[in-house]
Amino acid sequence: MTLLQILVLAVVQGITEFLPISSSGHLVLVPAVTGWPDQGLDMDVAVHVGTLLAVLLYFRGDVWGMAVGLTRVARGRRDPLGRLALQIIVATVPVVVAGFLLRDMIGTVGRLIAVIGWTTLLYGILLWVVDRLCMTVKRAEHMTWGDTLVIGLAQVLALVPGTSRSGITMTAARMLGYERGEAARISMLLSIPTILGAGVLSGWHIAESGDWQLTHAALIAAGLAFLAALVAIALLMAWLKRASYTPFAVYRIILGIGLLAWAYGMI
Repeated sequence: MTLLQILVLAVVQGITEFLPISSSGHLVLVPAVTGWPDQGLDMDVAVHVGTLLAVLLYFRGDVWGMAVGLTRVARGRRDPLGRLALQIIVATVPVVVAGFLLRDMIGTVGRLIAVIGWTTLLYGILLWVVDRLCMTVKRAEHMTWGDTLVIGLAQVLALVPGTSRSGITMTAARMLGYERGEAARISMLLSIPTILGAGVLSGWHIAESGDWQLTHAALIAAGLAFLAALVAIALLMAWLKRASYTPFAVYRIILGIGLLAWAYGMI
């Protein structure tokens, strides 16, 4: 894998991971558009780990508060951030189970351009409709266990590239009435255990392979993705303080139509 390919993958992942436009879908498109060999799931996970470090740094106050809060909850005390941490963990269970069961399918069918086109288009339309019609009154601290279940199950859909983990969880949170910035905050905090779990499994696989070149490439890609993601998170959170998800939905709709036209030989 060349340095240029590593750089492109890292930047694409860093920019798209926390925007509701599907980082995994864009990563699949990189080799399809450039003609490079498919980088594979291990490399995809490596750049995801870089973005995980970015979200840990940006939301370090929340992360620390949830960690401390968990210890208080374990001692039988009430703590809003500790409760939120438990909800994040519970919401992660469905995608962990589904990911384990469907890993082989995700690596084959899920990387087809037609599949990515349909998921990009349909979930883009859903994001636009939900963001326009639903209330913006709730914050992360208001999350009920019912909300936790809905958002956790929605995250399972993101195992198919093009759906967007951040996009579908933001859509679910907006459908439940959360403020736009809070929907993004919930989505990003929810990414922590999900990406961490995938990163541990992929890291173990890379270590067992003994492929030093892959390990070296993965480390460089993760570092570059971290920098790109940190910038993207800051810009997204600033945008959602004053505007809606409409630009992201429109981008998805246009991209989805283009991908379907390409997949079905119309262009």
